[in-house]
Amino acid sequence: MASGDDRLAAELAAEAGRRLLELRAGSGEPDALRHAGDRGSHEFLTAELARRRPGDAVLSEEGDDDPGRLAASRVWIVDPLDGTREFGEPGRTDWAVHVALWERGELTAGAVALPAQGKVLSTAEPGAASSPTPPSGTLRLVVSRSRPPDFVKRLADKTGAVLVPLGSAGAKAAAVICGSAQGYVHSGGQWEWDSAAPVAVARAAKLHASRIDGSKLSYNQAVPSVPDILICQAALAGMLLEAIRSVR
Repeated sequence: MASGDDRLAAELAAEAGRRLLELRAGSGEPDALRHAGDRGSHEFLTAELARRRPGDAVLSEEGDDDPGRLAASRVWIVDPLDGTREFGEPGRTDWAVHVALWERGELTAGAVALPAQGKVLSTAEPGAASSPTPPSGTLRLVVSRSRPPDFVKRLADKTGAVLVPLGSAGAKAAAVICGSAQGYVHSGGQWEWDSAAPVAVARAAKLHASRIDGSKLSYNQAVPSVPDILICQAALAGMLLEAIRSVR
């Protein structure tokens, strides 16, 4: 059963996404549009969280990091506009809004809004994990459009996979959750706000989510860095982790 936090994450991500669509519809110079999107979405999300969850801490990509969050039992981890580059490119739909809640060591709620795709994936309604075998029989792995890991070509060769470049981490995780891809592999660095909401939703959909060596993903750290990530169909996790080990 969805909690109030699950529903709040979905509601806030959806509304921030609606506002971003309105802003984007007004066109404008791409860099100015990106800046306005980042800032406006951040201001909306942090104001709403302060109003509706006043006792909770917030870690946002666009805000100053308050070290008090390290002593907090509840921390909202948000990316007001994930895929800022894609947001500024007409016609691209691979950008997102991430809202996640960390409580005492675990992600307990989250939502990924994909406004240009008309989707909100959340722990309130995560959807069912799709089949680990694509209809074509060919494994599809989503990777960073701008910073694909050095080893992914070797991984694709070893597994017979097709690599699919996308923008936002949320869009990449959504591709796996919705079944258009079977895995998402990233290495080379991210921040907690890039992956917290996608990981929360992926796990609610019964997908595997870990570091690329199989170890646990950790959030609300003093340095909020997540060096690498694997999100995939649970049935493929063992094979992909072993393949990654062999090609790195």
